[in-house]
Amino acid sequence: MRRASSGVFAERVVQGVDDAGAAEKILIWIERQPGAVWAVGRVVNPEFPAGSGGAKDYVFQGYELDDALDSANGTLTDDLHVSNGDGRTQDVTPFTRDELLKPLERWFFGHIR
Repeated sequence: MRRASSGVFAERVVQGVDDAGAAEKILIWIERQPGAVWAVGRVVNPEFPAGSGGAKDYVFQGYELDDALDSANGTLTDDLHVSNGDGRTQDVTPFTRDELLKPLERWFFGHIR
């Protein structure tokens, strides 16, 4: 997991299969960006450098935490559905408001380690 100081507050990983049948890892995260913006990112195979299958993509950027949660959980649900259809059943918990509020308070009050 990334450190809270990076602005990433929560992450989930979904194990998937690419079009060629090879295993892939899908990382979905929620981060806080400058200007009080929430962002939801999604990257496939984050261990690869950008340009070789690991370029990150933001699926949401906006000011409302609930909208970010809806986007993140929708993205997570979609990726889990596809992964389950490929025979990779897994239990990944949804993102919750409570898990984001604690790092937000630390970030806001400057108590990031």
